[in-house]
Amino acid sequence: MGQQRAMRRFAAWHIWLGWPVGLPILMWTLTGLVMVIKPMEEVRGNHLRKDVAESAIPSDTNISVSLPSDSTDPVRSVTTQVERGETVTRITHMDGTSERFRPDGTKMSPLSEVEARMIVDENIVGGDKIVSSKRFAADEPPSDFRRPVPVWQIGLQDGTHVYVGTQTGAIEAVRTRWWRTFGFMWGLHIMDLETREDTSHPTLILFASLSVIGSLLGCVLLFRRRKGRVRVAA
Repeated sequence: MGQQRAMRRFAAWHIWLGWPVGLPILMWTLTGLVMVIKPMEEVRGNHLRKDVAESAIPSDTNISVSLPSDSTDPVRSVTTQVERGETVTRITHMDGTSERFRPDGTKMSPLSEVEARMIVDENIVGGDKIVSSKRFAADEPPSDFRRPVPVWQIGLQDGTHVYVGTQTGAIEAVRTRWWRTFGFMWGLHIMDLETREDTSHPTLILFASLSVIGSLLGCVLLFRRRKGRVRVAA
């Protein structure tokens, strides 16, 4: 008798919990399904990046690059490579900013719109079909980039956004239309549409805990015994 009473109580709890956790569970299942439809490499746009062969630095190149004597920014790395036929030395600082220099030590200006378009054309499939370009400062990154890096946003005909760093001269990110759909679904999945980064906040933990409890109650109720109804012949 006590067991039946407990089972009835569990059934009542299970029904009441179904109201607050039913919608989140459906949302988690739906968003999870959408996010696994396509491979992550395709979501990130890696399939649009061309395999461009690197050029060797000419053997007769004399590189003379040095930091200003009054510079106080710690240096993380110094690299030299050929970019669009020109030898470029890039000094990257610990804060993520970088500077580009020619072999004679002349500092190069930030990447121009024309240069950004050329980089996209050379390195991205469909990069010759550009429909828009816009420059963003480090403190005002676009919603589908979300990194404090100054960039050029190059929009392609298929809706892809290619971000080229104005300081680095490199493709920082490729954002396809599917990536933006993925980002929205991820925000719903973790219940954080604002930053889409907080995976440990009270609302998410609360609904996840309630869902676990509801699932456990459902598992317990699988063993509930039901008395068969006796049919009385007329």
